[in-house]
Amino acid sequence: MRAKSCPQCFSWGLLFGPRCGACSSFAAKCEIGPCASCSGRLPLRKGHCRLCWVQARAEAAPTQARAELFLPKLRHHQLFFSGMTALWDRGRRPLAVTHERRGRPRRPDPEASRPPASGWSQEALFDARRDLTRTGLRQDVRPQGPWLAWARHVAHQLGEARGWPRATRLAVDDALVLILVHYADGETVRYSEIFPVLRPRGLSTVRTVEVLDAIGVFLDDRPSAFEQWLEPKLDGLADGIRRDTAHWARTLHSGGPRSQARDTTTVWGYVNRLRPVLLEWSSRYDHLREVTRDDVVAHLETVHGSQRRSTLIALRSLFGRAKKSGTVFKNPTSRIPVGQQELGIVQPLVSEHVQSSVSAASRPDDRLILALAAVHAARTGAICRLQLDDLDIGNRRLTVDGRVRPLDALTLRLALAWLEYRARRWPDTANPHLLVNKQTALAAGPISGNSAAAALRGQAATLEKLRVDRQLEEALVHGPDPLHLAEVFGLDEKTAIRYANSARQLLEQSAETGTVASPRTHGSTPAQHTDGPSGSR
Repeated sequence: MRAKSCPQCFSWGLLFGPRCGACSSFAAKCEIGPCASCSGRLPLRKGHCRLCWVQARAEAAPTQARAELFLPKLRHHQLFFSGMTALWDRGRRPLAVTHERRGRPRRPDPEASRPPASGWSQEALFDARRDLTRTGLRQDVRPQGPWLAWARHVAHQLGEARGWPRATRLAVDDALVLILVHYADGETVRYSEIFPVLRPRGLSTVRTVEVLDAIGVFLDDRPSAFEQWLEPKLDGLADGIRRDTAHWARTLHSGGPRSQARDTTTVWGYVNRLRPVLLEWSSRYDHLREVTRDDVVAHLETVHGSQRRSTLIALRSLFGRAKKSGTVFKNPTSRIPVGQQELGIVQPLVSEHVQSSVSAASRPDDRLILALAAVHAARTGAICRLQLDDLDIGNRRLTVDGRVRPLDALTLRLALAWLEYRARRWPDTANPHLLVNKQTALAAGPISGNSAAAALRGQAATLEKLRVDRQLEEALVHGPDPLHLAEVFGLDEKTAIRYANSARQLLEQSAETGTVASPRTHGSTPAQHTDGPSGSR
């Protein structure tokens, strides 16, 4: 039971207590007599009527003092209509709860839907761009066309499959309503149309594009970053040379028939290396078919070392593509020797550099990435491609690029710490990759190489140098045996021979000087590394 104030005389009593004799309300009995302040014959509480108590409380509120102190000083009343509640009871009362949670009821999940039937439709006479910036969003009215219903159903399935948080799913649902509320069959939704609509409202453009692409109505009309970079590089070239160079660069970047796409950095290096010589030839020739072998040899005499080698490789690639496409009759770079690249001795890392990299890796994922490179000699791309199924904790095995390796105690401990952090940070993610971040947790792709190497940026011992040092350590401990290196790390025969030769020369130098070749090495089997990446160096 709880106490309740008498609405007439302010007497306090229990809810089921006796009725007040003056006002017949559920409260304690009150007396009726002349008020000590206004001399009125009214129901009294402690000798004062209701009006006096209300006025005393109003005057005592600014000073936070007791109302009884202001009762003897009352000389006037604040008038009000009969039946109104007291001043302290005029707050807004909460509405009756009709569901199990506070606030607005949860938005129901979209109903199951099927793809709209593709019947006959009138083709557009011309391509008109839609202005979606004037489209409003009302939470109480949600139109439900066939394409919108299908898109919301697909978004719900993608969200459940990829572990989207509820806030992301609701944001994508609002974005689909804005974009597809007036959608007609046969129209195309462009990126340039939806970006001005979603960006100011803080809605996810990336997730919305995934849904629109899944239902087959999206067109990415953004200009290519590679094309924007390539156009200035072609300025100043003759028309014939420009045409062949552009075709060659685009084929390298995107691939073609019987030609695989190259890495973007490779294309950048090739084009930047050939731009000076192409500008020189454009001042004399109109087409690549006019370039002779003497022109190529004359230019190669102006460069030396690695620059000559990279220039000749790029020229071979350019003229090889031109001859394959039939724009030149003879390759002027044929039978020009590239030369053997002189490779120096691979040197081990300094212990201070390794310790600095270990200290820089402070997060669980950075520590695991460091251990994979320093203990298992995994490349950055292989680390990014690792999936959860590649980590066999029960059998203590790790699969890196298809090669099964024993899982040492250090890597196991770091992997368990990362999995615990991942489950706590992204409990609903469905990404199958071992390493995720805030960008890939809601998708299914791997993290980028820049994200993997971000913790060691600026360090002398990078992930690549740690990988190289691990392979050199294996050759120093087990002897310069290229077959053993190829078996343990899956190296190419030329690469394994290079590590073996470097280890042999380091061992010979240490024998002549009487010093240890690598004081940091103490074992080669990955399962024996338990002292951390710094101890295994």
